[in-house]
Amino acid sequence: MILKIITPTKKVVDREVISVTAPSVDGEITILPGHANLFSLLDDGIITIKDNKEEEYMAIGGGYLETDGSEIQILVSRAYNQDEIDEKLTEKALAEAKEILKEGHDRQERTEAAALVRRSLIDLKLLKKRRRTARM
Repeated sequence: MILKIITPTKKVVDREVISVTAPSVDGEITILPGHANLFSLLDDGIITIKDNKEEEYMAIGGGYLETDGSEIQILVSRAYNQDEIDEKLTEKALAEAKEILKEGHDRQERTEAAALVRRSLIDLKLLKKRRRTARM
């Protein structure tokens, strides 16, 4: 199958894969060759990409997944590979966002801070997943 992951700013992935597991709003879904036609709303989370060589993980923002069983197109607000995430910056952003939520700023700031908390937690989960697989 061909996997294409696209964000508003770039094409992140365009290659052959064996399977993709993604966080839909209704739960995790796995796409394998020959999958029935599907259009699904994706939630923020981590996707798993398997090819002939290895398993790769990416943090994504919300978006859409469409497949016909031979091609998977994923359109998301953001997509980061494990190597693109800076753990110290992510932890700092998480702490700052939590502080904004505690201080009771205006609604817009709280909404943005809550989204930043969610993204940061997903990014940190991705980094932990990388460490776990590296040890095996």
